[in-house]
Amino acid sequence: MERDLSTETKIKDAAKRIFITNGFNGCTSREIANEAGINVALLNYYFKSKGQLFDIIISSVLKDFTLSIIDVLKNNMSLINKVRILIEKEYEFLSKHPEIPNFIINELGKKDKNFFECLDIAEEFHKTKIFQEVLDAQTSGEMRKIDLVSLMLLMMSNCHFPFMAKPMIKTINSLEDAQYNEHLMVHKQYVTEMLINYLFPKNS
Repeated sequence: MERDLSTETKIKDAAKRIFITNGFNGCTSREIANEAGINVALLNYYFKSKGQLFDIIISSVLKDFTLSIIDVLKNNMSLINKVRILIEKEYEFLSKHPEIPNFIINELGKKDKNFFECLDIAEEFHKTKIFQEVLDAQTSGEMRKIDLVSLMLLMMSNCHFPFMAKPMIKTINSLEDAQYNEHLMVHKQYVTEMLINYLFPKNS
């Protein structure tokens, strides 16, 4: 049988929807096949196992998750503008894919493979020269002295947690989706101002 790229794409799209919603252990190959509108035999022809399909999907999700970050860091602009745009990009991406942070945290802990290492993300970050740029800004006094791990945690926690906490915050405050999304846009401005003022005190 000749492989059909449109069928392969249809299977991947269906698997992504199922895996992100239910996780690896929360679904079967039959459910993925049904979502794709094909039979299990055809699914197994294109992908030898659910595990192989999951590896392909999660690698794709992680790559999408980091592309916007890498693109900003490569740009030839001031560090303070990179921080502003990075926050904007993160909120934009997570507004379209709010389920991804929880999916990554839940699923990576269950697998023995380090997908971030497989994607060579560390190497891509180093190619942007962002680490040296941060150190130079700290040495010159432009940026507050803070270790790189703490800097990443500050950025990620303030951008990702509002999306991860959505069910809890909505319930506590009796909010509908549209209302919560409005709060997210306001919160994005708070996060931007807070981080810029903290990291670049001379500019505040």
